[in-house]
Amino acid sequence: MEPLIVDALASGRGKRLATRDAIGAGPRAVAGVLEGRGLEPRIALAETVLGGVASLGGHDLLLVSGMTSDFRAVRRVVSKWRAESGGPVLIGGPIASEPRRAVLKVGADLCVIGEGEPALGELLDLGLATGVLPGLEALANVSGAAYLDGRAVRVNPLRPVMRREVYEGLTPSTETVVDYPLHRSARVYVEVLRGCSNYRRAQIGLTDESCADCGRCRTGSLEERYYCPVGIPPGCGYCSVPSLFGPPKSRSAGGVVREVSGLLSKGVRRIVLSAPDLLDYGRDLLVEPEPLTDPRHPEPNYDALEGLLSGLTDLDAVVDGDASIMVENVKASLVTPEAAGLLGRYIAGTPVNIGFETGSGEHSLGIGRPSTPDENLQALRRLKAAGLKPYAYFIHGLPGQSAETAEETVETIGKSVEAGASRIILYRFQPLPMSAFYDRPTAPPAVKDKLSKRIHDAARRANRGLKEDMRGRRVRVVVAEPYDRDRRYHVAYPMLHGPVVLVDGADGLAGEVVEVEVVGVASDRMVRGRLVGATF
Repeated sequence: MEPLIVDALASGRGKRLATRDAIGAGPRAVAGVLEGRGLEPRIALAETVLGGVASLGGHDLLLVSGMTSDFRAVRRVVSKWRAESGGPVLIGGPIASEPRRAVLKVGADLCVIGEGEPALGELLDLGLATGVLPGLEALANVSGAAYLDGRAVRVNPLRPVMRREVYEGLTPSTETVVDYPLHRSARVYVEVLRGCSNYRRAQIGLTDESCADCGRCRTGSLEERYYCPVGIPPGCGYCSVPSLFGPPKSRSAGGVVREVSGLLSKGVRRIVLSAPDLLDYGRDLLVEPEPLTDPRHPEPNYDALEGLLSGLTDLDAVVDGDASIMVENVKASLVTPEAAGLLGRYIAGTPVNIGFETGSGEHSLGIGRPSTPDENLQALRRLKAAGLKPYAYFIHGLPGQSAETAEETVETIGKSVEAGASRIILYRFQPLPMSAFYDRPTAPPAVKDKLSKRIHDAARRANRGLKEDMRGRRVRVVVAEPYDRDRRYHVAYPMLHGPVVLVDGADGLAGEVVEVEVVGVASDRMVRGRLVGATF
């Protein structure tokens, strides 16, 4: 049997727009479980399936990974599958955190909520490995599964958070990365840890529960922080990571290095170390057997971090400059001078994201953030001084947004640029299942809310200015694909991330690393570049 995994992550209605150069870790993790059972899975993007480029023929099991914003794309993929195959359909990823909607409205046979690898393994053993949907009696014993029983959706109790030893035993697929058309130019995410240490809780915007103000989630022991007496989900109010995956658990450095090495052998050039906070890496080892539920103490596990980063940067392709190692998120509460210096020694020049979400200290506390805006600004300065390119994240339309918090956020965006932020990233608030703010309404687009528009305009002005500063700079990029709005240009991505570069005269260079000079600004998201050197 040859199962088909459809990666619908960030596909929206059926096509990726803003994240075309991202290959997430989830579908490859699923492929690794299937390969461990002796199967030969393939991965296809939702847009290639819907466009008829990827065939459904020859497959008798469909597994789809998507986010809550991808319902339309997932439903279209499942509908096309039903028209062409009679095999079972399994849904996973964040979309499964709304199991009834995933099963009924998408048309799946079953879905797996939260950490899917153990449940998928059980389902394969119960017959799914041969393309046969397990019976209702068998499904009833699979924790974390939801499935159709007549016209009703049965949702089994959630599976306990996976132990670190079990997590370490998983082997994500490296073979299937070649199924992604842009794997040679895309950012390929490699999970180094799972879960989040921020077990603080939101104190505002709650419709069903009110904070008891017991202080347990901020000052209690690690074990006490895990539980809330009034049932408020842990973490930032807009985030579901702690609810879905629990406290952090780290992979071994050796396992990560082997996976990255396998990906590099397949032609991958840009690796992103995926984690809600890279500085949580190895902190769980410092507090075992207690859960890591404090986002501030202990300090980062510097020895574990150095072991991981040194092993990765010693790989030949990285040493030769043919591949790059990037990180994504870190919490300002853990950006000590020593942590910033360690990152700078190994991955200088790479971007690092700092989540502000709001510029108001009071608002930050109310939504459950682990750090204040002032601490975030200090983290930007430390990272910038260490040679990194920090990015600052904000969210407009959050519960509790007011004229005062919007004004403070606008001011903080300006302060972020002064502190060294290389880019301002702005999201619109979306309520996520299993988060504290799940019952809150989705924020309107920025253009329809005067407070959000002020934040949006401030972010856009800041980014435009930062891109103008790039004029004349030389950047190493990897060429991806023709630009669909003007075929004279090719889309290229900086080896160390940054704005998309539109390159003229790059025909025949897809997948190659070239040097370009930035000659202009195309938009607040893109710059124009001119080829100046030979390929590397």
